[in-house]
Amino acid sequence: MSMSPAALFFRRVLDAVEQGRPIVIAAVTETKGSAPRDEGAMMAVLADGGYFGTIGGGALEWEAQAQARSMHMAFAADGTTEARQMRRALGPDLGQCCGGHVMIDLALVARDKVPWLASRIRSALSADTRQPVALFGAGHVGRAVALALAPLPFHLVWIDSRKEAFPDKVPANCDAFTLADPVAVIARTPPGALVLVMTHDHGLDLAITAAALGRDDLPFVGLIGSATKRARFVRQLRDLGLTEARLAALHCPVGLPGITGKEPAVIAASIAAQLLAERSQRLPEPAIADGAAFSS
Repeated sequence: MSMSPAALFFRRVLDAVEQGRPIVIAAVTETKGSAPRDEGAMMAVLADGGYFGTIGGGALEWEAQAQARSMHMAFAADGTTEARQMRRALGPDLGQCCGGHVMIDLALVARDKVPWLASRIRSALSADTRQPVALFGAGHVGRAVALALAPLPFHLVWIDSRKEAFPDKVPANCDAFTLADPVAVIARTPPGALVLVMTHDHGLDLAITAAALGRDDLPFVGLIGSATKRARFVRQLRDLGLTEARLAALHCPVGLPGITGKEPAVIAASIAAQLLAERSQRLPEPAIADGAAFSS
């Protein structure tokens, strides 16, 4: 099972700490009004200035990085691990246009926090709230879609009948499966999942699409193809007994309208944007699994 973004964040922190590299975690613990990131957003800063994660960029993030570097210097000098807190009005204090107020908690994490980090990884995994996506097809567009969804709040299950179609490595949020009968996966797809169909075979596309639309609890079925393909498929799906209500869940051509270009990366960006819009429309914004204060 792939890790959630929160679990991946703490896994990277744990790896650094276990290598003897202390790390400062900066977390958004309170917001009022407009802010670049919500409560729970985190950034990790290493002693050499390297960092990952984000608390929103701009002057706020720059100042938090400076605070983190100062904390690293104090720790290196005399072992000081005192936590710090930044409370900023984004407009008056930092000149940012958001206009809200943000509180950032900063804490230096060293080897004594290894058990706590392991616990946070377990908690993040158990609280995984990513939107599930079932992607059928590992061709040139399928590969581009997998890459486009990699940094986004999705858990991708990627299926193809051809083992050689998959790249040697897949994104961290992805589980790839080579299956002789991809259609059977639809029965095991979790309710609410978004389905993308782009295999190498139109007959297989039709079978997967029909199976997905045959379930009332799969709200989005995206099918790659032209308007001509859609018209042909809709006729065949009606012949198979699919209702107009379920046919309304079919999105073909898949992707946001108005974005032109046949390059795989362009198509993938359009599909990723459409899935994000679908997720925002249908699902409440999930709580950030690592959003609480990060004290031990």
